[in-house]
Amino acid sequence: DYKSEYIDGQIIPMAGGSINHNRIALNLSADLNIAFRKSPYEVFIGDVRLWIPQRRIYTYPDVMIVEGEPEYFQNRTDTILNPILIVEVLSKGTKNYDRESKFDAYRTIPSFQEYLLIDQTRIHVEQFSKTGKKQWSFCEYDKSDEAITFAKVPFQISLADLYNKVQLEAEAIEGDRT
Repeated sequence: DYKSEYIDGQIIPMAGGSINHNRIALNLSADLNIAFRKSPYEVFIGDVRLWIPQRRIYTYPDVMIVEGEPEYFQNRTDTILNPILIVEVLSKGTKNYDRESKFDAYRTIPSFQEYLLIDQTRIHVEQFSKTGKKQWSFCEYDKSDEAITFAKVPFQISLADLYNKVQLEAEAIEGDRT
């Protein structure tokens, strides 16, 4: 009856998203969907579930990209196994989990190559890209005139477009001017 995550036998209810969360995920997924119309990449948003077998976790990333055909868990077309890229829009309640335990679990997925963490209260994006076995590079973006170039798929988005119509906290806007 409600959206939840499954983590190794426990069902964890998921909190509802905010307007900012929705705007960021929509801005990104809309641009990705247009960019990948005639390419081998497919974009999925928060209603498609991800199964992480090594950790026995069902979760709902905000945005996922699959290269080629989606692989489905037990022929369920609502649950995929093979994202190349995952995006999480951070909330105050989940940012530590998304940055640590969830990222740790995602890294057990063989196809997984890139991870974006997007703050919804200030202009701030963390990008992790796989460079080798157990090796990841890190890039950070925090100015509205910057653009994120994805490492594993042919796509770029400006932070101005990513944060279009997002209502940032006043202190975050002041920090962007420095």
